[in-house]
Amino acid sequence: MTDDKFTTLDQKIDALIELCATMKRENQLLRANEHNWQSERQQLLENNKLAKSRLESVLNRLRSMEQSQSG
Repeated sequence: MTDDKFTTLDQKIDALIELCATMKRENQLLRANEHNWQSERQQLLENNKLAKSRLESVLNRLRSMEQSQSG
């Protein structure tokens, strides 16, 4: 192989190495974002469950008050 071919090959290898490094950083960021979204989703599900429980409790008390007034 001539020096030009080696230089071209070396440049292509360097470009691939840089691309791999860039993709690795991007992958790490995406994984971190995914983890954050999953944590936020879990928190929202827990908040929703708590709100549902509180709402059911309020509705039960209202029904109980309604029954005691009509009875």
